Amino acid sequence: MDVQQTLDSLKNEMNQLRDERKNKLSMVVFSGDLDKLLAAFIIATGAAAMGMEVVQFFTFWATPALRDKKKKGKGKDLFGKMFGFMLPRGAGKVKLSKMNMGGMGTGMMQYLMKRKKVASLPDMIGLAAEMGVRQYICEMSMDLMGFKQEEMIDYPGREFVGVAKFLEEAGDSKIQLFI
Repeated sequence: MDVQQTLDSLKNEMNQLRDERKNKLSMVVFSGDLDKLLAAFIIATGAAAMGMEVVQFFTFWATPALRDKKKKGKGKDLFGKMFGFMLPRGAGKVKLSKMNMGGMGTGMMQYLMKRKKVASLPDMIGLAAEMGVRQYICEMSMDLMGFKQEEMIDYPGREFVGVAKFLEEAGDSKIQLFI
């Protein structure tokens, strides 16, 4: 095979791979910071508005943002109780990653968002649900932090999964992100 034939063969293989990918965004949501969670939901709802299928996989520090402030998990061990106390309970309690200043920065950002009619994080989560953005919550993260399924927010189609399920979803996605 000469060089041109090799290049043509590689181009054909690449085109076949591109064709196998779905118009889908798969996103690992790792950070529990307000600004990063907002970015994750802005991107997710923007992609859904463009007709893309969207999957979010919440793991580690992003997981507490999906806790329902009104619900409590039962039967927690000491570490689960400690994590439950130390980490925010829900999207309304998360802090900025920078310039938090003991909560002042977060309060200022929330004030400005309200004043400028920018959707809050709880509103963005609701919008994502309406738009069909799928949420997966990492079972291992929940187990490590002692969170229980019954203390998480109600979200249509939400699933508690392992990393293999997310990798399956990401494998045929046009876009994969880590936030």
